[in-house]
Amino acid sequence: MTFTEKQSRALKKKLSYLNVKTRSSNGEMIAYVEGWHVIAEANRIFGHDSWDRTTLSPNCHWSEMRRGEMVCFYSTKVRISVRAGKTVIVREGIGTGLGRSSSIEIAHEIALKAAETDATKRALSTFGNPFGLALYDKTKAQVTKPQKKASNAVMVSDTAQKTDPVREFILRDGKGHKKSFSQINEFVDATLNVIPNLETIDAIYAFWDANNKVFAVIRSKFGDPELDPIPAIHFALKARARLLGRSNRLENNNGRNRGAKTEVGLPDKSQTVNTRPKDRRIRDKAHLRFVGKQPCLICGRRPSHAHHLRFAQPRAMASKVSDEFTVPLCSAHHDQLHRVGDERAWWARHGIIEPLKIAAKLWSAADKSEKHDPDCVSTEPEQK
Repeated sequence: MTFTEKQSRALKKKLSYLNVKTRSSNGEMIAYVEGWHVIAEANRIFGHDSWDRTTLSPNCHWSEMRRGEMVCFYSTKVRISVRAGKTVIVREGIGTGLGRSSSIEIAHEIALKAAETDATKRALSTFGNPFGLALYDKTKAQVTKPQKKASNAVMVSDTAQKTDPVREFILRDGKGHKKSFSQINEFVDATLNVIPNLETIDAIYAFWDANNKVFAVIRSKFGDPELDPIPAIHFALKARARLLGRSNRLENNNGRNRGAKTEVGLPDKSQTVNTRPKDRRIRDKAHLRFVGKQPCLICGRRPSHAHHLRFAQPRAMASKVSDEFTVPLCSAHHDQLHRVGDERAWWARHGIIEPLKIAAKLWSAADKSEKHDPDCVSTEPEQK
């Protein structure tokens, strides 16, 4: 038995241009697909429990100090095993990765994870276009093209006095400000970045009304619901509304603003559920091991790394946030997250609006007397 008819169709399908990224290398633009997308496609087409990844023979070719930073170069081989009924299909790929950090350990970890991700993409690309095989063809014949007429659907003026269409997607914040984007993926990223900053329920409705027509245009471009980005925006808006609603109820229960109209807003810092002093950061090796045994929040792979949510506490020089604010991420997604600037937007793009709540559940998941060991728990003051 081999792949099902549905899987065969998915493997032969063209690669969407929305999933193709570019970067500059030695003066040339190189097209590629991101590691998290390739893993997500493997989960979608093969099934989470129908394929495995094994890293073989990682090798550090060189490492040296440059301007106070450790720089190292790794290569590794990855073996992909896909189960199609009783048949097991095995493919291998070789990848390389460069790591750079002021910490020797982190530099080696980044390089190894980059090499593993590169090898994974090369191995999976042999299965078909959705994994990047289409990019090896210089003509890009198996990569979809943008539809011009959809780009012409957004109008120039908010007052509708001008009727000349432009090839842009305009994002409006509901307060009269707007920003134009030429690519749908840029528009979607910017939208998900704005949503966490909406401070009232009225602001959410105003934001939706201001951009509803553009959302409809984008949705009309996608015949495949699995590629449509608008449901992710819906989810983010609903999650933000629920968060603001809970914040409003908390304020009412505390008797604030009695006798006056209550405006729904962000939780007051004094109401934050955090019983530990802000100047103390817990170090709990047992809890980090516990989190590392959980499946990756994005792709479900095990084992994971315990990722510290950087926005959970104020930044302190040379000090991570408390170990209680950790969530599980596989090596590929952990590396990807550390390469982005806006962590909240990255979580929103993957449909996770409140990772702090997940961290809180993991912190309270096991009994402290069993999970915690006094020998591996410590606190360190936040550095000013």
